[in-house]
Amino acid sequence: MTRRVTVVGAGFAALSSIRKLRQLDPSLDLTLVAPRAEFVFYPGTIWIPSGLRRAEDLVVPLDGFLRRHRVAFRAHAATGLSADGRTLHTDGGDIANDALVIASGGRFLKALPGIEHVITPCEGIAAAVAIRDRVEALQGGTIAVGFAGNPKEPAAMRGGPMFEYLFGLDRHLHKQGRRGRFRLVFFSPAEKPGQRLGPKAVDRLIAEMRRRGIETHLGHKLRGFTAGSVQTEGGDIAADLILFMPGMTGNQWFDATRLPRSEGGFIRADRRARVEGPERVYVAGDAGSYPGPDWMPKQAHMADLQAEAAAKNVVAELRGEVPSATFRVELVCIVDSVDTGMLVARTERRSLVLPASPVFHWAKRAFERAYLRRYR
Repeated sequence: MTRRVTVVGAGFAALSSIRKLRQLDPSLDLTLVAPRAEFVFYPGTIWIPSGLRRAEDLVVPLDGFLRRHRVAFRAHAATGLSADGRTLHTDGGDIANDALVIASGGRFLKALPGIEHVITPCEGIAAAVAIRDRVEALQGGTIAVGFAGNPKEPAAMRGGPMFEYLFGLDRHLHKQGRRGRFRLVFFSPAEKPGQRLGPKAVDRLIAEMRRRGIETHLGHKLRGFTAGSVQTEGGDIAADLILFMPGMTGNQWFDATRLPRSEGGFIRADRRARVEGPERVYVAGDAGSYPGPDWMPKQAHMADLQAEAAAKNVVAELRGEVPSATFRVELVCIVDSVDTGMLVARTERRSLVLPASPVFHWAKRAFERAYLRRYR
């Protein structure tokens, strides 16, 4: 009997799940549910402001990928779940399944007053293009760059890209001969932002800011924003452009389900990526909350590892076997600065920080090409 597996999302975790599912069982009836049949390589958006990438370089239509892997595509948004996970509700109708992988990502917390005055880089291509255009239009002034977390789930943050935007803008303005006209300020409510990268990495990042003449405003709770300032309990920062990454929480459609949730709003799962409670329901990537060290990253590499475990366990359950695959917790990050990069790697046993080098910048670009080739 043909088994139906539905995957929700079109990002790293979703597509990695599809690839692994098809590899493990050619007979599965696979359905991918997402608003658009396209993959956006978000890590590459850091290069849009400097002109190293254009929007079209990072968006991959998935028609060929879906055809090669024999996947039915439903261009809908998920809206809920019923029948203990066997029925996915969407804005285009219900989809029945024998197993479900939720990989629809998370969303940003937008509760701070005046949040509409900031640009949130990881919201997509349009945000990166807006940063590029705003920077080019400025003759000088202050650019404030910062991030925060989810107070109910501290690990639910994405700070790495903000360091890259900060250092990338510094380097880009230097190359243009305009850096002297700009004041760059990095802000965060954390006294030592980026702790998930490890203490050595944080010290290196702060030292790099000092070396580049980037000011810091750390350890002060955020009160909100205006069109021309970042407001904190430690004083305000006047700014002509504000880039801010809020903390993350779960998708809104999770509220229309009975899935178990973490305090921070994510779907609660175990180290097999299996959702607690319903049968044959898995979660991978930013949508989930998993047991493990408090530095477990919300990043593409981690999403791929969770997706692979989820796919293995789905196939095992459909075959009547006990799901036993787990994912390792691993952080791998190249903090890029347009033409150099600093390598940060961390596992549950060790951590590694290597100083900035052009080698790591080119390694990041090579990884991007190799990754996108899978889906083109």
